[in-house]
Amino acid sequence: MSNRLFQSVIHQMRDAMNRNVGVIDESGTIISCSELVRIGEILQDLPADLFSAQSALQSGTMSFRSFGSQVQAEYAVFVEGTDEEAVRFADLCCVSLEAIRQLGDEKYDRGNFIKNVILDNILSGDIYLKARELRFNNEVTRVVLLIRLTDNSDVSVYDVLQTLFPDKNKDFVININDTDIALVKEVHPGVEAGDLEKLARSISDALGSEFMAQPLVGIGTTVKDIKDLARSFKEAQVALEVGKVFDTEKVIVSYDNLGIARLIYQLPTTLCDMFLREVFKSNSIESLDHETLFTIQRFFENNLNVSETSRKLFVHRNTLVYRLEKIKKFTGLDLREFDDAIVFKVALMVKKYLDAKPVKF
Repeated sequence: MSNRLFQSVIHQMRDAMNRNVGVIDESGTIISCSELVRIGEILQDLPADLFSAQSALQSGTMSFRSFGSQVQAEYAVFVEGTDEEAVRFADLCCVSLEAIRQLGDEKYDRGNFIKNVILDNILSGDIYLKARELRFNNEVTRVVLLIRLTDNSDVSVYDVLQTLFPDKNKDFVININDTDIALVKEVHPGVEAGDLEKLARSISDALGSEFMAQPLVGIGTTVKDIKDLARSFKEAQVALEVGKVFDTEKVIVSYDNLGIARLIYQLPTTLCDMFLREVFKSNSIESLDHETLFTIQRFFENNLNVSETSRKLFVHRNTLVYRLEKIKKFTGLDLREFDDAIVFKVALMVKKYLDAKPVKF
């Protein structure tokens, strides 16, 4: 797209300067030129530091000046001649072409387009029109991963992720805010949840070793339609927020594995508060000490098996039975009964949810 934008003004520059002028990319290929027959030609013997130099350079019968992003110059303009006037022309051309490049990026940049899609900043009807204009492949499977590094908001985190996923035609690294970076990743149609978690783990480990802080990674569901990327992004956000409430020890949280926590998170807080008052009358849960709550947790982890739980807790079976009777007395729920155990488990999760003052999306 930049080629067409450059070409639209190259001829005007040729008329103003009365010199041949053109633009090359990093490979030395002429992508725009006042001499149309030269487009596609590869220039040889270019200055070695052309794309890193801060001033105009001369080579052969031409003056060169690079331009592009702040990280790395991607293009260079060349002007016929090596005299001072040619150098000034090269500098002036760079200013004009760089402004055109930036405007073109804003309009045609795929990364900016994807950012607008996942943030719901573009109408559904316009998504496909824009995708067609950008020649964006809509027939692939993608997933959104949300990386949150709360202990380090260094902008270099974005650069590291760009290095990890350099293919800008398939993967898109997008800054969301000071702490969150989204990765829109192209994946195989049959990708499994375990593979996505391995990918998230590799990202977490890479950033953790680089910045000495363990990032959190939320994984949305895979989607096959570009307009559904916004849903995958919201799911990744929810995964991080729900994980912050119910799985504080996890650094990788997948939306598909949230289970009942996802349902609770979507409930109105007023309904949750009403449910707690019905289950735990007179704040009976507050009367349960830390040891009792720890016992309950282990009892659930061992599938309501009294013998196995007592063995894991290193207590006598009768001691555990006594504790369960104590719980029944305070709450009216017998955790040895499956239905009562479900109610108690959900109630504990609801209380944790309310205590965390959840953020809704």
